[in-house]
Amino acid sequence: MAEETIEIIVRGKVQGVFYRATANEKARQLGLTGTARNMPDGTVLLIATGTTEQLIAFKDWCWEGSENAIVTHVESRPIPYTWFEDFRTVR
Repeated sequence: MAEETIEIIVRGKVQGVFYRATANEKARQLGLTGTARNMPDGTVLLIATGTTEQLIAFKDWCWEGSENAIVTHVESRPIPYTWFEDFRTVR
């Protein structure tokens, strides 16, 4: 199956609640590669590469997040394909 890359921005109480670490774990479970990063505006930026089915499952999960997260908005858009070795948290 062909892979694609998407950018996901997650808004709400998503920093300081282990959102990135939990997203990293979920992405690896789904077989995705990419990155999770805290942004200065309080959002979390996720870049994920995988199949359409994997990415849909990940976007759906983004509404749940970590146990203490309060997600108020998830937006995603396709971006040019990007190859990643694995999924990791970046600063």
